[in-house]
Amino acid sequence: MTAFNVIPKVSKQPYHNAILTRLPTEWAPWPDDATSVNHDEALSTFVKRSRKKGFAWPKKPVAFISDPHADAEAFEASLIAAGVIEREGSHLCEYALTKFGKKAEIVVGGDCLDKGPSNLMMLRSLAHLYRLKADITLLAGNHDLRLLMGLLSLERDTDAGSQHLFVRMGKKVIPLFKEVFDQYLADTQWDKGLPSEQACRQALFPGNDWFENFPFYAAGFLTPEGIEREISKMTTKAQSFEAHCAKNGLTLTQVYAAAMKCRSLFLNKSGEFSWFFRRMQLVKKRGSFLFLHAGLDDHMAELLAKYGVKHANRAFKKNLMHQNLFSFYYGSLANTFRTKYRKADLPLTPRGAYVARRAGIQVLVHGHINQHFGQRVTLKNGLIHIEADITLDAHSRKNEGLDGYGVGVTLIDKNRGLIGLSCDYPQAKVFKPGRKGKLVEPAK
Repeated sequence: MTAFNVIPKVSKQPYHNAILTRLPTEWAPWPDDATSVNHDEALSTFVKRSRKKGFAWPKKPVAFISDPHADAEAFEASLIAAGVIEREGSHLCEYALTKFGKKAEIVVGGDCLDKGPSNLMMLRSLAHLYRLKADITLLAGNHDLRLLMGLLSLERDTDAGSQHLFVRMGKKVIPLFKEVFDQYLADTQWDKGLPSEQACRQALFPGNDWFENFPFYAAGFLTPEGIEREISKMTTKAQSFEAHCAKNGLTLTQVYAAAMKCRSLFLNKSGEFSWFFRRMQLVKKRGSFLFLHAGLDDHMAELLAKYGVKHANRAFKKNLMHQNLFSFYYGSLANTFRTKYRKADLPLTPRGAYVARRAGIQVLVHGHINQHFGQRVTLKNGLIHIEADITLDAHSRKNEGLDGYGVGVTLIDKNRGLIGLSCDYPQAKVFKPGRKGKLVEPAK
């Protein structure tokens, strides 16, 4: 084994060096994953396809960081691990792009919100990357879009298809409302002009007849498994939402006030975070790699094959703000950031995978499914998936028995190949197929 040059060099910043001590200092060939059903086929398929004439690596190096979940510390540590930023001070948002960071593309794979210790600092750290004019792509994650759906549902005519979308966000969004209330409302006359607590409750919760009406509303659109799953999830969330608010020191009236403030912050053109949903994209294609939050289904594969990525992103933006919320959130566009390839999800069949490959999509790079031992490569119906959610946020890590905040990044580079860095795996995982399809040692 030899030291691998993707690990950032020792810095004058003590914080920087503290991050390096948590990262691997040696590389190893990308391992077969025994937890994957197709672990014996995924890498060999990757090798075979990567040596075909039509296969293309991204022209620029890509640093993929997914699912930071409101943990700005983990996010910035992962940017440092990628070698794209360096600290200029001891606080969050005090960083600059490195020489490598100025020539690389940074793809944030979605789920910037919920779970972690600070939603607002996470957003501000991301905003700093834009201020530095980094080449950055922000992808839509299910947690991010659930917030938007919940906020939109408060001021739209709601029916059985969408009146549950606020409470559907569940307990993981409550820390955001607590942060917003404390930072923007606590020292103001926040309750002036607000509806009564009972009126706030009616605005936030689905009606009493929702559980009876939703299965009929969704019939023919969702699978039976999908309908059953929604009813089950909403039963739990509706019963526990108010208790979780109280546990975080919020009444329903305060939650309503914080939600309306969020509408101003995120949806008004002058809002501090108005850029967040405006800049968001559904998918990004670089070479033969498609970057997205969760995965594909057959319909999305056909849409991408027929019309391309630009059309998919335009359709996403248009439907996001103007379509019926139910049709958007449970449709194929949203399945791209929601799917876990369950029976409840729209399916990816061998036919869809074939269509995607014919459209030049050989590899999906995504987050959404958190891992405890670094990134993994899998094969789903003949389509290669790089699963890159390595559990960054401290909240999830504590619940799942992992230490501190996470550090890691997935690097895709035509010269160095595929590199998986994670503080939870002892080596940097490296996949670099040679011209004859054999794995070769990466450049030092």
